[in-house]
Amino acid sequence: MTSPEVAAVAADLAPSGTLRASINLGNPVLAHGTPEEPGGVTVDLARALGERLGLPVDLLCFDAARRSLEAMQDGRADLCFLAVDPARAETVAFTAPYVLIEGVYVVPVDSPLAGADEVDHAGVRVGVKQGSAYDLHLTRALEHAEIVRGAEGTTVYVEESLEVGAGIRQPVTAFVADHPGHRLLEPAFMQIEQAVGTTQTRTAATVDFLRTYVEEQKANGFVADALARAGRADTQVAPPG
Repeated sequence: MTSPEVAAVAADLAPSGTLRASINLGNPVLAHGTPEEPGGVTVDLARALGERLGLPVDLLCFDAARRSLEAMQDGRADLCFLAVDPARAETVAFTAPYVLIEGVYVVPVDSPLAGADEVDHAGVRVGVKQGSAYDLHLTRALEHAEIVRGAEGTTVYVEESLEVGAGIRQPVTAFVADHPGHRLLEPAFMQIEQAVGTTQTRTAATVDFLRTYVEEQKANGFVADALARAGRADTQVAPPG
């Protein structure tokens, strides 16, 4: 794009003159640290986008995806980093995903459940993080099992002695390693597409700019490098959109 076009995108995306990006510290694959000193692939993407647009960046950090989404919906943020979901897409204009992560189940080691496809039965209670991508997905997908929402899927699973807990593969794998007596239930029940988003009110040129930006950052190795710096080299960079 030429400078006037970039300037137009900057004015549309960040009318305050500062790019305000909501960061979900509740997803350790994408962000880590504190609100004062956050890090991770989403932080790196936000800051690099600010540089490209010639804008200062304000990182607004939250402990859950639903709060990150709310910040953009109520006008506190201009940009978000969330999993693509039909319910969110009603208000969010998403790019193609930049990384792919998996949603998995955890069960007691002596659970009769042998596979993820056996979870959806009456009498099975599944702990999820309220408002997470897998909460939204399982709300649509599970017809017989009961969803129990809490601060974290593994937390409510333990606290309420549920039959199943749900979460992102990496932290759930770490939970199993740190808590003997539990095991992962394979295979993954969903693939979570993490993308950049802004409001549906932005111009088509702005959304196209964001989509092109994400594709370039995947192709040139920026996303992979950011994941490696954050100790998340085990996370899959999404294929070209």
